[in-house]
Amino acid sequence: MLFVDFYNAVLNTSFTYEDLPFPLKTIRVEKGTCLTTYGQVEDSLYFMNKGIVEMTIKSYMTEKIIDFFFEAELFCGYTSFLDQLPTDVQITTLMDCEIEVLKREDLLPAYEFSLEANKFGRVCTEQGYIRKSNREKDLLTKTAEERYAEMFRTHSDYISFIPVNKVAKYLGIHPESLSRIRKKMNS
Repeated sequence: MLFVDFYNAVLNTSFTYEDLPFPLKTIRVEKGTCLTTYGQVEDSLYFMNKGIVEMTIKSYMTEKIIDFFFEAELFCGYTSFLDQLPTDVQITTLMDCEIEVLKREDLLPAYEFSLEANKFGRVCTEQGYIRKSNREKDLLTKTAEERYAEMFRTHSDYISFIPVNKVAKYLGIHPESLSRIRKKMNS
């Protein structure tokens, strides 16, 4: 799915790239590239055409994985994108990616003159809130096995591209525990 398809699905429209109220740039990024680094002020909103990224945060002496973003998903260091303060997250590609980039300097003026852009921003913000709220609830109410089963159900095509230690870190368990969960699910 391309950004314009996502935009049209959110708004129930049939825009072309030329109709969009802001410009986008498509980039190809190699595996291991940091799109957003700790301390950077986020100036871009990203849409994943192909690939996977991880979002991490530093915690004491370790780094924790907050989330993974896959094809047809928007992502960025959203708090920094909004408040223009240095971000406390880092976004790194886990494989070669094709990403569409929307600059903040192009999006904000579009909110002023385009009802569609404004609605798109609101709906995406609502979806982002729901995603984060559901993640918090899952961490508080589900076991690691249940969270892994859900991840496998929704993103089975991608899991093989994510190193086991990163999946385990995301779930908040040791890689050995994840191996036991995977073995149990496969039997």
